[in-house]
Amino acid sequence: MTAESDSVQELVPLLFVEEIDVSVDFYTDKLGFEIKLKWEPEGKIMWCRLERDSVALMLQPACPDEDGTREERVKGVGFFFLCHDAQGMYEEFTTKGLNLEPPRVAFYGMNQLFLKDPDGYELCFQNQV
Repeated sequence: MTAESDSVQELVPLLFVEEIDVSVDFYTDKLGFEIKLKWEPEGKIMWCRLERDSVALMLQPACPDEDGTREERVKGVGFFFLCHDAQGMYEEFTTKGLNLEPPRVAFYGMNQLFLKDPDGYELCFQNQV
C-alpha cells in the first residue's frame, strides 16, 4: 500500500441522541463501552467518543431543528459489529438487564444478535458461523 491508499484509517459514526445521559449509560453500563473523550461545557456532556475494543462511536445531543426528528435520524441506519461470539454478547447483555431475543443464524451464515439503543438505532452484533 502507498501512503495515499492507506490514508483513511478509521470510520467513527456520530449518533445524534435525544438524552445523552441515557445513551451514555446504555452504551457504557449495558454494552460495555468506555468514554475515551468528552466535551462537558458547564458540567454536562455535549459530545463524547466511546470505545470498546477496536470499535468506536460518538454521541451528541440532537438539535431537532438542525438534525431532524428522531424518526428521520434513525431511518435506514443500522450498525453491525463484527464480534467473536454473538451468543456470548447476548449472555453478557442480558446479565446487565437487557431483555433481548437470542441470536439467530441468517441464511448467509452470520449469527446475529439484534437490539435497539434508547434512540431506536438498530445494532447488530454478529459472527461468522
